[in-house]
Amino acid sequence: MTPTIEQHRLYPLTCPRSIAFFGASNNYSSMGTIILRALLDFGYAGEVFPVHPKETTVQDLKAYARVEDIPAVPDLAVVVLPTRIVCETMAVCGEKGIRNAIIVSGGFKETGPEGAGREKELIRIADQYGIRIIGPNCLGVTNTHHRLNTTPHRYHGQAGFVGLASQSGSFVTQMFTYLDNLGLGFSTAFSIGNEANTDLVDCLEYLGACPHTRVIALYVEAIRRGREFVETARRIVPHKPIVALYVGGSETGRKAALSHTGSMSGPDDLYDGIFRQSGVVRAASLAELFDFCMAFGQLPEPAGDNVFVQTHSGGPGAVAADACGRAGLMLPEPSESTKARIAELVPATGSIRNPIDVTFTKDIVQFFSSLPQALLDDPQCHLLLLYYYLPADMIKRALVRMGVPRQDLDAKIEEIAKMMCDNIRQMIDSRKKPIVCFSYQERGETAMKMLAQAGIPFYQGPERAIRSIRAMIDYRNYKRKLAAQVAGIR
Repeated sequence: MTPTIEQHRLYPLTCPRSIAFFGASNNYSSMGTIILRALLDFGYAGEVFPVHPKETTVQDLKAYARVEDIPAVPDLAVVVLPTRIVCETMAVCGEKGIRNAIIVSGGFKETGPEGAGREKELIRIADQYGIRIIGPNCLGVTNTHHRLNTTPHRYHGQAGFVGLASQSGSFVTQMFTYLDNLGLGFSTAFSIGNEANTDLVDCLEYLGACPHTRVIALYVEAIRRGREFVETARRIVPHKPIVALYVGGSETGRKAALSHTGSMSGPDDLYDGIFRQSGVVRAASLAELFDFCMAFGQLPEPAGDNVFVQTHSGGPGAVAADACGRAGLMLPEPSESTKARIAELVPATGSIRNPIDVTFTKDIVQFFSSLPQALLDDPQCHLLLLYYYLPADMIKRALVRMGVPRQDLDAKIEEIAKMMCDNIRQMIDSRKKPIVCFSYQERGETAMKMLAQAGIPFYQGPERAIRSIRAMIDYRNYKRKLAAQVAGIR
């Protein structure tokens, strides 16, 4: 493992102090300009040196006719140029002393034999000058903690904890809003394109060392260095979970990957084996990839596979119990002492068995605080699955009857929801046990927004919640197995 992130060879590429920018102009519709605007609008604090053969200023920045004219050696070159001049541009960058490049331009091996020849020449030049390249045919890097964004899309979410290495550029940029809606954000996201001399393994290694990254997500069309991938992942997994979405396993997926980045994929079974050997959790869809990241990044590790389900409606409780059973999770009965404790909180019409069903409560503080506290205190409870239903209309009607002015209702609802979420977050942190919330309410509702702000996983429907719980338990089991193997070797 790299001792510190600053010592990693990709650090100057993800945290550059200065950038030479090729391909931007004062034409707002060009791709280079769009990317430069995204970089500047994100608040990048380093120096930017646009290089343009004719224009003396580009987007209000002083421009340089040649890279040789730049009065410093930039840490990074961002290249958005026509394919035919990319190689010669890399050569002059190399002469200048630039040792890191993001090449957005396409037209290399993904286009066939002629493009493959161009990419071979590009690698030769990079080797000659010792240039580390992300791309070509990529969107580069988004490092939210360094305010670096070399993609054409504006990053408007929060700086987060999800590290991503993707063999698709759009799965970086189009996830900006998706993650924001989940209350998540990227730490650093790589779009690695054709992987000329920086590949998935290099990015995995970097994210393993990144202190802002709590969980690593991979979008995979092909792994070229299988042995190195397994070795690197096995070093990271004991400290940080890795979740992967692989799409090249079917014949149609293999053909799509070949035309996308020139990648040669392999059968599903092969990749199942690679991930299993590595301790990498495999996701079946993009939604699942980030569902798992949400749980891994926000919750403590469950001590076992015992789940307590708390609900105030029989149907969702039954659906949750059924999904737990299908996922191989256990629903033990609360202990007798816990039953005695919660009997005072659950009406006679409810159930103190598992699922614990309140049916109806007049006291939401009891439902969101006293009852979950009692359940978490039970040694049999490794994880609490909570039906999180906080209907604003019903609460507003009650508030009106209590004399709250109508103009204050929205603010009062937000205050109540925040208080409930803060209680739950405090219980998670103090008990060191996960609480996972689910219901069928929309993410845009105030109560759900408060959950996201408090860093509490929320899923629409129990099935997605339970698949994420299963992933957490599988990861825990793998780490234990790995630790036992290491102890056995010693």
